[in-house]
Amino acid sequence: MRHFLISALFLSLAAGCSSVNVGPHRIDVQQGNALDQENVARLKPGLSRSQVRFLLGTPLVVDPFRTDRWDYVYMYYEAGRLAEQKRITLFFEGDTLVRMEGDVPAATAAKPSPESAREGLQP
Repeated sequence: MRHFLISALFLSLAAGCSSVNVGPHRIDVQQGNALDQENVARLKPGLSRSQVRFLLGTPLVVDPFRTDRWDYVYMYYEAGRLAEQKRITLFFEGDTLVRMEGDVPAATAAKPSPESAREGLQP
């Protein structure tokens, strides 16, 4: 009888543990440039490269063959799964920001500066 009770107790404990997912612990990971929405909203055509760098930091990707393009990428993995991803691509002519693409607030992306409108540049 005693062995039966111990076996029943063991089986009930094992059945309760079968629903528990046992595996490696996965930490939360942030990669790339943390893009603060307030600073991203301040982006506008006509800013210099140094002003953009002040707002967003050094870009994650700068193509040595296309120095007129800066890519800012942010990814957040929560427990090993991609939870958030943002990307902003900035285009320059010389030292001046002329265009933005990606996860830019709509008012900022669609509103050209007066200088770019006069020069015929697109936002």
